[in-house]
Amino acid sequence: MKGRHSITDTEEISEINISPLIDMVFILLIFFIVTTVFVEETGVEISRPEAATQQMLEKNSILIAITANNQVVYGGREIGISGVRAMVKRLTTQDPELPVIIQADRGSLSETLVRVVDEAKLGGAKGVSVATEKT
Repeated sequence: MKGRHSITDTEEISEINISPLIDMVFILLIFFIVTTVFVEETGVEISRPEAATQQMLEKNSILIAITANNQVVYGGREIGISGVRAMVKRLTTQDPELPVIIQADRGSLSETLVRVVDEAKLGGAKGVSVATEKT
């Protein structure tokens, strides 16, 4: 019997051990989750003004929104102008170089924008920028 081969008790069936492969996939998954930078949104829809000198800023930043009816929002909840300084101080203690970006609606008052910029600087922000749309 030429083409057939029978397995005896002394021979073993070789199997592929995939345990190290599964371990490696989990380690890679954890690595990518830990190193991912999450972009934080303000939580409200803002109609930003246009500017010809617009620049792209860092993804890691403190985003503060000013709505059309002059509400100051961070992380989807209203903090008011008085809450900006404490919030910026708390977040910049972890990373002093973290920039503050203010997304002011084109219908908001410039007085509100100026007060929010002042509070952010008094809270310890090194850089404060205003988000705009590119013309």
